[in-house]
Amino acid sequence: MLTIYYSPHMASVDNEAGRASGHADVPLAASGQQQARELGEQYASIPLAAVFCSDLQRATATSEIAFSARGIPLVCDARLREYDYGAMTQYPVAQVEAEFARRIAEPFPNGESLLMVAQRVEAFLRDVLRDYDGQTVCVIGHRATRWALEYWCGDASLDDIVRAPWQWREIPIWRYELNPDDLDWRACAGS
Repeated sequence: MLTIYYSPHMASVDNEAGRASGHADVPLAASGQQQARELGEQYASIPLAAVFCSDLQRATATSEIAFSARGIPLVCDARLREYDYGAMTQYPVAQVEAEFARRIAEPFPNGESLLMVAQRVEAFLRDVLRDYDGQTVCVIGHRATRWALEYWCGDASLDDIVRAPWQWREIPIWRYELNPDDLDWRACAGS
């Protein structure tokens, strides 16, 4: 079994401006840098074998600020990126969020669907499960990353996950457990 702790990247300049970044590679805001320091303090007592993050700079900076002093391996992986919003990249957040329910299987124009995101996160999880089975890792990603983790580590459908209210926490840490059978069952079910 693999134990996964997940946290989103901290506040980016687009978050503060109300834009949905998608694959736009925007930096952390000053407030996000402070939040990343505080996030590192929240993780201080959790033993981690590795930290994996999206390769977008808002996630890599969050990871570096939060974990670099601990000497934990930090691994950037493009499979942990946010949705590619395609033509809607950096549109207002409310406009992009209004599309989520219809973009589960249908990609954003010139972008990705949530199913496509879930498939790339599945490939990531298979690799990490193979290399870190029995250990604890951290993932720093995005909303779509968390939705894919909810899907692969739970029993809800992508539709149910997207339609549930977005859950923010004062201490933004979620814990998941993953067994190889979880991935195999989902892949066989085709959902």
